[in-house]
Amino acid sequence: MTVKDSSFFLGGARSGKSRLAQQKAEGYAGALVYLATGQAFDAEMTDRIARHRADRGPRWRTVDCPTDLPQAIMREGVPGQVLLVDCLTLWASNLLLADADMAAATEALLSALAGVRCPVILVSNEVGLGIVPDNALARRFRDDVGRLHQVVAATVESVFLVVAGLTIRVR
Repeated sequence: MTVKDSSFFLGGARSGKSRLAQQKAEGYAGALVYLATGQAFDAEMTDRIARHRADRGPRWRTVDCPTDLPQAIMREGVPGQVLLVDCLTLWASNLLLADADMAAATEALLSALAGVRCPVILVSNEVGLGIVPDNALARRFRDDVGRLHQVVAATVESVFLVVAGLTIRVR
């Protein structure tokens, strides 16, 4: 099943995917809801989160959901709103560090997306194009995220690969 009016922006670090996803979201009428999966564990991440919030401006409402993303999508995915999920990679990382069941969390995410009644835009980092990680945890992360990307891409209406600020429409 394809989720109507849904998009997935996938790309490397600093590729421009979040900016392009935000622009797409801002092109919709309705209330803009940013579903934030990042957590400020250090000063660098605290600064990054503050910069992102400032860049979004006052039209946006932020909902922090570092591990409870499916619940946030179900709660916020109502008519009259536009959801921007940024990002699936951090959500997966948070779940991995919490030793959560990634397969069950992915199923919960797909179920939430199937029930959404507004446009939803998802962002994630492509982590599978580099070398094979040298440790088991990093390989598990790469594999979990790769599987997550496959099922999300199969579920959404549009998929975009972002490279150097340029968008390639995959579907």
